[in-house]
Amino acid sequence: MSDLNDYFDPVSIDSPAIEFLNSQAGFAHNISIHTESSSIKDLENFRIALIGIPEGRNSVNPGSSKAPDAVRSELYRLARIPGKLKIADLGNMKQGTTFNDTLAGLSDILVTLFELNTLPVIIGGSSALIPALDMAFSRTNTRYSLTAIDSRICYNHEKQHKNTLNYLGSIIDKSDSTFTFYSNIGYQTFLNDQQVLNRFLRKGSDLIRVGDVRNSISLMEPLMRDSEAIVLNIAAVRQSDAPGTACPSPNGFYGEEICLLSRFAGISDRVKVFGLFDVNPEFDVRSQTTALAAQIIWFFLEGFSQKQYETPLLGSGDPGRFIKYHVKVTGMDDDLIFVKSNLTERWWMELNAGDSSEAFVACSHDDYLKANRNEVPERWFKAVERLKH
Repeated sequence: MSDLNDYFDPVSIDSPAIEFLNSQAGFAHNISIHTESSSIKDLENFRIALIGIPEGRNSVNPGSSKAPDAVRSELYRLARIPGKLKIADLGNMKQGTTFNDTLAGLSDILVTLFELNTLPVIIGGSSALIPALDMAFSRTNTRYSLTAIDSRICYNHEKQHKNTLNYLGSIIDKSDSTFTFYSNIGYQTFLNDQQVLNRFLRKGSDLIRVGDVRNSISLMEPLMRDSEAIVLNIAAVRQSDAPGTACPSPNGFYGEEICLLSRFAGISDRVKVFGLFDVNPEFDVRSQTTALAAQIIWFFLEGFSQKQYETPLLGSGDPGRFIKYHVKVTGMDDDLIFVKSNLTERWWMELNAGDSSEAFVACSHDDYLKANRNEVPERWFKAVERLKH
């Protein structure tokens, strides 16, 4: 593939009217930026690549094409990311002649970043772009789980033209897709077709209503810990906190909650791509939504900078780092095995993946407590079912 810089327009941001931070403390201090005078070199040395996709075609939210510049302007007003995380801002992707050209170009970019082990953070653009993620995973023959933080399950069983409200259709109905599992965090029942909800529940998807998330928000971390692709639709946030989108709802997450969920996404061991979609500056009020979107990205990056890669170490049997718990549950032939990290206090379930190999599935302390109450956690059943496929 040619130089990735050729796919992007350089970053161009006006200086803010008010500077709250000195240059040493600002976001731009410890990142490399593609500008008119300087392109990004040796991209393989960077852990994160910020990419704006100013694309609103094929969408109910065409104004989302203006989001990358507006969000980036707010992002650069924030503080630097703690630590030594190497971040590159590649700029905004040049728009394709057609929408499908944009999808193909984005897929090319993602494949290259995957091969460099550089995680792309997508600043959309509309969620009609999400099939490009599937194209990239499928081209690299990578099985992946998708977690969407969204008020809607974006699937239409009538197989209408793929767009913002039906991007899942173009993924699920694709014969060569490597997609394996879908989770939704924060759906609102009254915004969704019950038949669609039932369809995904029958397939074993994790669908968590916004109220249930709020009651136990820490339980969302294990869901994202096992996800390779995490996408966030700003419409998951209540309209009073994020008015700048085409399909707002008076209900949804508060700003603090959505930032915490974004941080959970950042500390995920498996995440390979993160995307924020459907911000529309045309509907915004005093940059409230673009400022929140910038903070969502900031919290993802802060979480990423603090992450501990523990999943590859789980089978090492290191007693100093992990403790194994065997729990006998009535009716089960074998004990349920739980593993706890002494460092992060995160939990996993150990399952038999066949061929004498082990599989570790992220879980919560609550799952362990359920097993001790002689209950088999629902997460265990779903994990076993997924291992069959």
